[in-house]
Amino acid sequence: MALSDLWIPIVLSAVLVFVASAIIHMALPWHRDEYPALPDEPRARAALGPLAIPPGDYMIPRCSSPKEMKSPEFQEKIRQGPIAIMTVLPNGQWGMGKQLGQWFVYCVIVNLLAAYIAARTLPAKAPYMAVFQIVAVTAFMGYSLGLWQMSIWWRRAWSTTLKATVDGAVYAMVAAGTFGWLWPR
Repeated sequence: MALSDLWIPIVLSAVLVFVASAIIHMALPWHRDEYPALPDEPRARAALGPLAIPPGDYMIPRCSSPKEMKSPEFQEKIRQGPIAIMTVLPNGQWGMGKQLGQWFVYCVIVNLLAAYIAARTLPAKAPYMAVFQIVAVTAFMGYSLGLWQMSIWWRRAWSTTLKATVDGAVYAMVAAGTFGWLWPR
């Protein structure tokens, strides 16, 4: 089966996943407490503000080599703390347009890859459940599994990662249901 035969379920499932994610993140309290405020946030902002840290990802303390990591000076920094990994965003209004556009493109890409795998493993006129299973597993991998690395390596709270994994399972089922419904018959 040609991938071009699946453009309607690819795009429609991306739209439906986009809507599902909006409902999950705006209407449900599921994610509201994932990033608590720093203790004494005003003092932390007053300390960080004058540094004019450019937007980006940072680690403190940060060493430049494995040799430096073993040095007594670096080990003392680790012992004293704080140890942090942080993302600094640009100052100013926090518009969501760019991120929403990127999220939609991401949804299309995940669903396109799920369509590719389904098209290579299933015939036209495949039963609904066969389509659902292949697309659900493939889309779940795209929407969820990559997030686990942040908890494994960078100590992101597992509760945050597990909530995002549940979200990914919902998105995968939405995509799978759309593909099962619109699979060429």
